[in-house]
Amino acid sequence: MNRITQLRALSGLAALMRDQSLEALRRADQRCQETRDLIAGLAAPPAEDIAPLIQAQAEIAYTRWADQRRAELNLCLARQMAEWVQCQDAARITFGKAEVLRRLGLQKTL
Repeated sequence: MNRITQLRALSGLAALMRDQSLEALRRADQRCQETRDLIAGLAAPPAEDIAPLIQAQAEIAYTRWADQRRAELNLCLARQMAEWVQCQDAARITFGKAEVLRRLGLQKTL
């Protein structure tokens, strides 16, 4: 195998690794967005067609449950965002490697 062939093979592998890390980043971002959507969905309008006392009791119970659920989801989102940062770092590195190898391959063929 000559140098140009080796560079092309390495460039191909680096491109595959780049694509894989970009896909992992996309999936991590999607999970974060799904959790954000769940948090936003906790803001429910109060029921209207019921007696005021029952409405107040339902609101108190729902608010208590929603606050607890929001805390759980925020913790989950924090973990997901930490994973997203790690995926972003990995994608940045693999993108850089793929780009360097691509440029080296172009220079060698010129």
